[in-house]
Amino acid sequence: MSMKDAVGSLDALQTTDPQVYAAIDAEEERQRNKLLLIASENFASPAVLAAQGSLMTNKYAEGYPGKRYYGGCQHVDTVEELAIQRCKQIFGAEHVNVQPHSGSQANMAAYLSVLKPGDTILGMDLAQGGHLTHGSKVNFSGMIFRAFSYGVDRQTETIDYDAVRKLAEDCRPRMIVVGASAYARTLDFPKFEAIAKGVGAYLMVDMAHIAGLIATGLHPNPIPYADFVTTTTHKTLRGPRGGVVMCKAEHAKAVDKFVFPGMQGGPLMHVIAAKAVAFKEALSPAFKRYQQQVIANARVMAQGLLDRGYKIVSGGTDTHLMLVNLTNKGITGKEADAALDTAGIIVNKNAVPYDEKPPAVASGIRLGTPIVSTRGMKEAEMKEIVDLVDRVLQHRHDTAVLEQIRGQAKALCSRFPIFHSY
Repeated sequence: MSMKDAVGSLDALQTTDPQVYAAIDAEEERQRNKLLLIASENFASPAVLAAQGSLMTNKYAEGYPGKRYYGGCQHVDTVEELAIQRCKQIFGAEHVNVQPHSGSQANMAAYLSVLKPGDTILGMDLAQGGHLTHGSKVNFSGMIFRAFSYGVDRQTETIDYDAVRKLAEDCRPRMIVVGASAYARTLDFPKFEAIAKGVGAYLMVDMAHIAGLIATGLHPNPIPYADFVTTTTHKTLRGPRGGVVMCKAEHAKAVDKFVFPGMQGGPLMHVIAAKAVAFKEALSPAFKRYQQQVIANARVMAQGLLDRGYKIVSGGTDTHLMLVNLTNKGITGKEADAALDTAGIIVNKNAVPYDEKPPAVASGIRLGTPIVSTRGMKEAEMKEIVDLVDRVLQHRHDTAVLEQIRGQAKALCSRFPIFHSY
């Protein structure tokens, strides 16, 4: 089934706006024929796409189920309640708000439900694996709040919890933020909770990258330990692009009030419908089999790269992603990203811990297995992909070799449809 079939006929669009139609058609071809290894991306299912492309996009629904400011909300109330209850069932949260338009807005809602501008927060350094919204100076989180950052140990390249505790004792944050966009190891939520309690701080966990793993019990669940838990609904959850805030019951009123009317107006009801569908899919046995394959594939990919002399930050992965430091290969992340793209393999350049190169160049690349696993690829295919990546990086200036590998990548993709049943 094609993406176009999944969301209905695009004939009307082709007639009305052939330029947009052509761009969508070209994007479908790109997604179908290239090996997509960006850790924060995934393929939403046909059912998720159908819900997101539905007529619910037409409905304004300011407020919450049963308490709307517009009439005619009975059906959108149904899907929002389904999304809330399914999310609670998956993660065990006391309260869930499914209205944030993105993970960044979910984080903003969690922050400002209990913090004031100028309060101190402590989050993971963006340059060492953290996220933009965890205190980066160029982001609202670093502009509104007084932000401090923790990182990883230079030798182990993993979080040093004793160092985090000492930093927390020094800066006395009102909130400690846990979560990362390029950290491949299991997060110890009980240790973070103990650190937060020790300094009287709230604990917020942004589990956007690992939500699918947590949903299936393949990574510890932060809900019992954190005051707030936020996530996106795409990435490993394999739903639509959007955000969710979960919190303890005592913070429910403050979170809801800040999401609406504090931060947003009418929610995107077609996206919330798609979130409800994705949560139902996440409750299925097939979804757990999928997540198990995601992890198995990541471990095989990481080991294959290690066997070829590549340096994996922290020495491996416990999750869906890995960060590859290319310094010993004499390649920058920017060079690798461009060469792999030419060869039909899509990654992103990424800073590595204590990187001496600027972010626009970077010393590493980040790889993830969610999409190739969604297509049904398994361990044998990961070994093929490692071989292709290695050949690209060894012959990155040889256009003939890159063209040959592009054909091999396309041939591999042709063996695995975008939508695979587990």
